[in-house]
Order: sequence, then structure tokens, then C-alpha cells
Amino acid sequence: MSRPTLLIIAFSPIHEDARVLKQVRLFTTHYDVTTVGYGPAPDGVVAHHEIPAQLVAWRKGRRALILRRYAEVQRTNAVLAHLRAVLPVGAYDVVLANDADTVPLALSLRPRAGVHVDLHEYAPRENEESWRWRLFVAPYYRWLCREFVAKAASVSTVGQGLADEYRREFGIHASVVPNATPFHDLRPTPVHAAVRLVHSGNARRNRDLGLMIEAVRLTRADVTLDLFLMPNDPGYLAEVREQAAGVPGVTVHDPVPYADLIRTLNDYDIGVFVLPPVTFNYEWTLPNKFFDYVQARLGIIVGPSPEMAALVREHELGAVTEAFDPSSVARALENLDPQMIRDWKRASNAVASDLAADHQVSAWESALARLTGSSQ
Repeated sequence: MSRPTLLIIAFSPIHEDARVLKQVRLFTTHYDVTTVGYGPAPDGVVAHHEIPAQLVAWRKGRRALILRRYAEVQRTNAVLAHLRAVLPVGAYDVVLANDADTVPLALSLRPRAGVHVDLHEYAPRENEESWRWRLFVAPYYRWLCREFVAKAASVSTVGQGLADEYRREFGIHASVVPNATPFHDLRPTPVHAAVRLVHSGNARRNRDLGLMIEAVRLTRADVTLDLFLMPNDPGYLAEVREQAAGVPGVTVHDPVPYADLIRTLNDYDIGVFVLPPVTFNYEWTLPNKFFDYVQARLGIIVGPSPEMAALVREHELGAVTEAFDPSSVARALENLDPQMIRDWKRASNAVASDLAADHQVSAWESALARLTGSSQ
């Protein structure tokens, strides 16, 4: 019996996109998977359409965007024009479209069983800290959600807060597939005499990484802080390095390959992520790193971000600061004691299997099984 055919579209380098790779790894066991994205083919697919590196997916015709000629924005985008020319219409059972930008293309391919959309952010408010983005780009994404995402056969997103907002604004009913990390068979490490704090992630200015560094400078607790940062914004990363150099115990490292990250984190005590809610998506963030910290069997300190705070409190994984400021983080650090940290690390160990990607991706499996009428 032939297997269903699935096309996965992502305007990202799939071979290093953690969320899309989860889709590929999940579905290659039951589907003949073809991928569309930048960079080389991920393992296990039957075919791959590599987007030429010189074609930029996010580039939109400025005049058409300002005049709200959104069909023209779609028609003149170089990546979409290229893919419309190379992708066959009616050739796949299902198309899995990642993010709102890919959905008009996915629907135009007319898959036999329909399109599933996975929304990694709340698209209409992704860069809302910029007034230009709010004025010119946000209406385009609302148009995409209203005219295309709402017509998909099924939809998923990364957290309940985002799902609630998609339903409120557009009537889109999205299931929730968190950015969970695959299960790692590790054990908690002993708590260090000087508590070892760690943060891993992107070096972006609007994440205010200096907040955590300043907290270590302010606190009387015996702690160190290591940051493993991606060079998203080299200028900002240089500023973070300069700030860290002035605070004893704080070290900024180059990023480690994702395959090595969880084992690297395992030698720390507490993962820290305090993200001021400067955008709607930041307010409702539930990022990969949270689940990385669980798989690394760490305690976790977060700010009062609703999604992360709820999981920390539900599973007694760590502490939630009173506010998104250095003094609140410093106070949380001063409340630490070794037994408390041991208990947090044991709690992470206890829920590592339940919070692993292996369990969290079931909503994707169910959605595609409903579309294809298959059982897995």
C-alpha cells in the first residue's frame, strides 16, 4: 500500500530549524515527505526543493505594501514566483505550511486532502515594537490570516495564548504544539557551590539580555552566569560582551551546535530566561530554551510570562520573578539554597518525558491523520 504524500514548506533553512525538523522527523515514518526551504535537504525526505539563497522570502514590494495591494505583494515576491514555477499542482495529499507567508502558495497547490498550517508566532504582531511595521506590514499579515490561514483545513501554533488570540481576532481554531525538545536520557548533576546559571539563545536587542547580567551584578548570592549566544545582531552581541566583561562571574560564549547543547547545559544548575513583554509574542513566549532546560534537568527562573510561569508553578520547576527587572531577578537569586535547587532539578527530571517533543507533537499527528483518513 502506498504511503500518503506530504509537502512541508518553510521559508527557513530546514536542516537547522528545530521546529520544522520535528515535523520532518515525525512524518517521514508514515509519509513520503518532500520539503521546500533554504539549504540542503534534511535527512529522511524523498525530495527537496532548495530555495536559491539569493532569493529573500521576507522581501516585499514596498510600494505595493504601502498601497495595500496585497495580491501584488504576493505576485511579485521572488521566492513565491520561483516556487510557483517549480512546484507541481495537485501532486500531494497534504501540504504542511509553516508560518502565514507560505499559506497562499500552499493552498494554490491544491493538495488532495488539504493544507495544515503551523504558525510559529502571532503573525500580525510579530515586530510590533516598530511603528513602521505596525503601520505597513501588520495589515498585510492580517490579510493573510483572514483570507488564507482561515481557509486551511487545520491549524496549529506554539502556545495557548497565541491560539486564543487567533480565535478571537480571526475565528481560527488552532491546536497547540509547544516548541518542546526531544527527550534526552540524562540525570540531574550535583548543585555547585557557586550556583551556575545559564542562558542560551539569540542575541537580539529587544530581548534585553543585559537585564540578567545586571541582576548578577546586583545580587549578593554566590552565582555565576554563562550565556551561549547566537550572533543575530553582531553589534548588540559586542555590547553584551562588553557589559559582561565588567561583571565578575559572567561569561559570554559562542553558541554550541544544537546536537551538543543539552549535554552542555546539563552541567549547570539553573536556566534563566526573563524576557520583558515588549511585543505580544514576547508576552506569551514559550520558547525552545524552556524545554531545553527541562531536558538538561535544570531548575528554571523566569519572569512573570504567563505560559512559562504556569509550567514552572505547575511542575515546581523553579521560581517566577516578581517583575521583568534586574532587582526582581537579583532577589530571586538571593532566595536560593542548595536543597531548593536540588528539588527543582529533580522536578525537571520527573517531567522530562512528559514535556519532551515525543509527546507534545501528537496534535500534528492527529491533524494530518484526520485529513488523510489514516491511522498511525
